[in-house]
Amino acid sequence: MADVQLEIEQKFDVEETFVLPDLSGVAGVAEVREPVEHHLDAAYYDTADLRLARARVTLRRRTGGTDAGWHVKLPAVAGARRELHSPVGRAARTPPKAVLEPVLGIVRQAPAAQVALLRTRRVVTELVDAEGRVLAEVADDHVTGTAYPAGPGEAAVVTTWREVEVELVDGDDAVLVAVAEALLDAGARPADSPSKLSRVLGDRLATLAPEPVTPAASPKKKGKKGKKHAPAAAAGDVVAAALRSQVQALSDADLMVRTGQADGVHQVRVACRRLRSTLAAFRPVLDRTQTDPVRAELAVVGSALSPTRDAEVAVAHLRELVAGQPPELVLGPVAARLQQLAVKDEAAGDAAARKVLSGADYLRLREDLDALVAEPPLTAAAVRPADEVLREVVARTGRRLERTVDLARDSDTDEALHDVRKAAKRLRYTAEAAVPVLGRPVAELVTAIKDVQEVLGDRQDTFVTRPLCVQLGLQAFAAGENAWTWGRLHALEQARSEESEREFWVRWPQLRPALRTATT
Repeated sequence: MADVQLEIEQKFDVEETFVLPDLSGVAGVAEVREPVEHHLDAAYYDTADLRLARARVTLRRRTGGTDAGWHVKLPAVAGARRELHSPVGRAARTPPKAVLEPVLGIVRQAPAAQVALLRTRRVVTELVDAEGRVLAEVADDHVTGTAYPAGPGEAAVVTTWREVEVELVDGDDAVLVAVAEALLDAGARPADSPSKLSRVLGDRLATLAPEPVTPAASPKKKGKKGKKHAPAAAAGDVVAAALRSQVQALSDADLMVRTGQADGVHQVRVACRRLRSTLAAFRPVLDRTQTDPVRAELAVVGSALSPTRDAEVAVAHLRELVAGQPPELVLGPVAARLQQLAVKDEAAGDAAARKVLSGADYLRLREDLDALVAEPPLTAAAVRPADEVLREVVARTGRRLERTVDLARDSDTDEALHDVRKAAKRLRYTAEAAVPVLGRPVAELVTAIKDVQEVLGDRQDTFVTRPLCVQLGLQAFAAGENAWTWGRLHALEQARSEESEREFWVRWPQLRPALRTATT
């Protein structure tokens, strides 16, 4: 996509008789410009099962107005939506490949065709400050929306309505709030639908909404006086909800990578790890013959993204370390080499991550995860009370961590503590899924595990930074530079590794009581 914009707006439903109020009294507004009329046609594209709409993403081709072209609107974050623009071009029947690329993780291999057409008569009024800056635009829209037939024998559905949008341009939230209050006072109402498209496709979207997962209910328990109490939440419900949340997190992280947002690769890896941990820890509730293959696919994706993320973390840490050194101990263009490597790695890492997320294996994984969420392969244990099952699962995962620690205590290999770190991550992710049911003791366990994870994470990072120091030191020496600082950095990282290992053995005894409390 050629252009990225941040859209901050509010929508209001109004009657046909609504009259736009005088907005010249809004604080900061020096001029209300003459209204300008536009005629807009917007063709909306989606898959047959409306994957984009269900993911709160819209893809359209607009003609007319001042922003004709292909638009991809991403889900709102903190009231703002990122909107990607590219030229309108000639293609109209199907979206061009470049337009689809940012949402490929949602669409995958399903064809995207036109699902709706919106024709809008828009009257735009600009609100301007004393310096001539446009603070906001108020758009009065008369809309005719046509939902295309979903299948043979069905008819198109036409809907008409009027709405008002207020979009910030150079103004701040105070302007948006003030204009919104003026519209509400004049009879406008907050919009019932989040977007024009959701209004047009409302009935169709409702039929595609996922059904809540409801395993057979546990028998109701009787109290001391024979009164029946509501049954405890079933384990299957809790696990299914956790899976839905984690698959959504993966989808959100996928969008971050494809739209060039910071930390996207890290968030994809975290989502994959969480899902793997959930599928492994909750095997009593999930049929492993169906979930183990998905775990294997998640591991492949996580491994493929590891070099990109590891290199990013290593270079960032070394740059921070160099910046904190006394100037007299930084000999030669050390910072420049690291900056050059950071730029190079960022470009290479972005390309590598996009390649992984566009590969057939990853797209198949996303299909498999959607199927898993739609119909979780629950076992007979899914009807058991969630608190009982979750306590057992957390306890079992905790015992696994304890065994791994015991093995590391008797081992002199570097991998032993790395295995401890991985086991701690699994316990943390499992415990986090249990917090809504088991409450404070498990939340305190999560906090304790995070501390241990951080220490072991620092240690593990040095297994990337130390070889990198050697590599860059040799390159510096070959270029005739003084390589002494690279040796110093290597020694500092070696010390960090040893200190982290000592710190772990100090913190481990403090974690064990939290584990006992959470599982009793």
